[in-house]
Amino acid sequence: MPFIDRAAILCGTTALSACSAAADTSATGAAMLWTPAAISSEGYESSPTFTPDGQTMIYLAADKDFGSYRLMQSSCTGGAWGAPTPPSFAKPLPVIEADASIAPDGKRLYYVSTRHAPETDIFDIWYVERTPDGRWGDPQRLPEPVNSPAAELLPRTDAAGRLYFGSSRKGSAGGGDIYVATEIRPGEWTVANVGPPVSTAGHDYEAEISRDGQTMVTVSDRGDRSHLYRYRREGNRWIETGRIPADPDQFQVGPLLSPKGDRLLFAQRYGARSGEMFLIDLVTDPHRSWPPDCRNQAAS
Repeated sequence: MPFIDRAAILCGTTALSACSAAADTSATGAAMLWTPAAISSEGYESSPTFTPDGQTMIYLAADKDFGSYRLMQSSCTGGAWGAPTPPSFAKPLPVIEADASIAPDGKRLYYVSTRHAPETDIFDIWYVERTPDGRWGDPQRLPEPVNSPAAELLPRTDAAGRLYFGSSRKGSAGGGDIYVATEIRPGEWTVANVGPPVSTAGHDYEAEISRDGQTMVTVSDRGDRSHLYRYRREGNRWIETGRIPADPDQFQVGPLLSPKGDRLLFAQRYGARSGEMFLIDLVTDPHRSWPPDCRNQAAS
């Protein structure tokens, strides 16, 4: 799926402002605007990831119509998230990069990029690893069968190292499906379609997985633009538990579960500011130490 089509798929139409859909009222709580002031803009901020110490956030920054993407980074300094800058490994436009995801142990960061062939507008999954001095190393492109001639999106790992992602590759049940890749030895991967009910006849193209591998949230377009769907694992199968409550008139994108799987960050359109990050509680009494709060860190 070329990046230029992503906005249309998110909305289910080429006119983003015309989105509308039926609401799901099975809410645990209302979504709260969360985007830190230092990174909020007239563009679209989404798809965050945090270092294990909570001191750094890397996220997707897009234009107001969710067109051109780039990765940006904000650090927790002096009790607040600071002004964003590109991370050290990122390529500038016209290369398009997005969907950063730091592994739970903090040693590897996955993201999608067109740097291998910018003229194709097709995302592949790349990664960087922490060097002994704490910096990010040189970008490496994952091999086939993880990458394919089609586009891959939102690579996310569980604590066991399994890599979940969306792809519009040949063989998908709909316009795109959710896949899981396992590194069986260094540099050698196997890939499998997660299958139903996660992969549907609709367009399923982003999947967030909890650290314990028992909860999944996908971004799926089932004919009324893209919304968030939640699943739980029972034995060897996934059970759908309903749609995450969010603004029914807008698409949602970039889900990120808390380490305990009890809170969720995601992005959706927000008035004149185009797109912002929102936080929703998935249980009645979640751990409120996440997302990382710079004020609390400064006081501790």
